[in-house]
Amino acid sequence: MKRVHNIKSLKTKRKDLRNSPTYAEKYLWYELRKSQLNGRKFRRQQSIGKYIVDFYCPEEKLVVEVDGEHHYEDDQKEYDTERTKYLKGLKIKVIRFKNTDVVFDRDKVVKEIENQLNK
Repeated sequence: MKRVHNIKSLKTKRKDLRNSPTYAEKYLWYELRKSQLNGRKFRRQQSIGKYIVDFYCPEEKLVVEVDGEHHYEDDQKEYDTERTKYLKGLKIKVIRFKNTDVVFDRDKVVKEIENQLNK
């Protein structure tokens, strides 16, 4: 079977993204790191196929995306739709949150992620 996780050609890009997270990503990572959310391990800026996702829980096959303003532009919407379709084809669930939701209502976002972990 062809390798789909963390392919070498995306290593530099993944590292760059991990080293320069958005404020919302940094804020949410504080809640997800060190397996502190229901004991589940999350990874930041994991590549799956040709795509890099914000957060990934391999045990639950769950992707958490934190979307900034550019995700509402037509080209980005199309890209996000294509990526979600690809991930669903791998039986990976994708949930998305706006940056503003993460920053201003982090508890609600974390609760929704917990709900997805229990499904």
